[in-house]
Amino acid sequence: MTAATTPANSAAWLGPKHARLAVGPAPYTRPGPDEIVMRNHAVAINPLDWILQEVGTVIYPWIRYPFVVGSDVAGQVVEVGAAVTRFAVGDRVVAQATGSDKDENSSAAGAFQLYSVVRERLASPIPDDLSFAQASVLPLALSTAACGLFQKNQLALDHPTADPVPSGSTLLVWGGSTSVGANAIQLAVAAGYEVITTASPRNFDYVTRLGASRVIDYGSPTAVADLIAAFDGKSLAGAIAVGTGSSEQCAAVVAACEGNRFIAMASTPASFDSVGDGRGRALRLARVMLRIGSSTAVLILKTRLRGIRTSSIWGSSLKNDEVSTLIYEKFLPAALTDGRFVAAPEALVVGHGLESVQLALDTQRGGVSARKVVVTL
Repeated sequence: MTAATTPANSAAWLGPKHARLAVGPAPYTRPGPDEIVMRNHAVAINPLDWILQEVGTVIYPWIRYPFVVGSDVAGQVVEVGAAVTRFAVGDRVVAQATGSDKDENSSAAGAFQLYSVVRERLASPIPDDLSFAQASVLPLALSTAACGLFQKNQLALDHPTADPVPSGSTLLVWGGSTSVGANAIQLAVAAGYEVITTASPRNFDYVTRLGASRVIDYGSPTAVADLIAAFDGKSLAGAIAVGTGSSEQCAAVVAACEGNRFIAMASTPASFDSVGDGRGRALRLARVMLRIGSSTAVLILKTRLRGIRTSSIWGSSLKNDEVSTLIYEKFLPAALTDGRFVAAPEALVVGHGLESVQLALDTQRGGVSARKVVVTL
């Protein structure tokens, strides 16, 4: 590719102080040795995306605006780095973009643009019968689930295979119908674990199809007691907690179980939903941050006293260890092709073009169940 043939790029730029996304020109960036450039055909939305729009200056202070955020992307390879061996121009791929990470901090590696630079180790080929829109629901949720399940400082479970051997242990997934939960269920089953999960009654069939052996209504006043009864006589493989307040609920269950008394936490104990705009915003944000800090400290103290270990999951940390290769190279390509793993949850396409990304952020923030908001490009 020469300067004369360099594609024209554009992006949905995030400005400072909670600005709405603005579509405008963006540089086309060449890949590094172990990177690929994708022509994006679909992007998916995660809660982190609108949280960065709301409070990014507080939780990601290294970002300099305007900036391109976004983690979930599917499209076609248009250029490969000198050391790349797994991909060629024209390949259909899904990938996790990590431009917002502190050690990367690059708009070129954000998802919400036409051309993104991504790491080879965080990309997987996708079969021809899987649409870009449906594939795009995977990356951050899949990576977060994989980090919680397989990293050595997390649950450190056995790895998924094409022919799993039963481990004899049972995993608790709190929030099975969430994006992270849906991927955690499938990965754990592919690694040979039984899965007991929680969901609302309308999603019981959905999580059962994904592989859960038992589902408990998380809204029931007896949910914790029901889970404790379900784990009676079973060896606990650990718990992965998804959703505000889920870690506290998991702790009550894990304390009554035998086995790996460890909770991998995918969510904070308080939500940013209440921050909003307008008068008093700074005070509301301060209260949320204080609640997160104090609740986390109390949780850690209580779990330690019960002999339970906990650890927060950072969904892109797999880029620095063997879990990225395990998932994106060794497991996912064949599992998607064979139908052993499905891209879940269902894509909810809300628009086409970069101009629709802000609508997608607003839609996700408003709440969706067992679906993931997607924009096609």
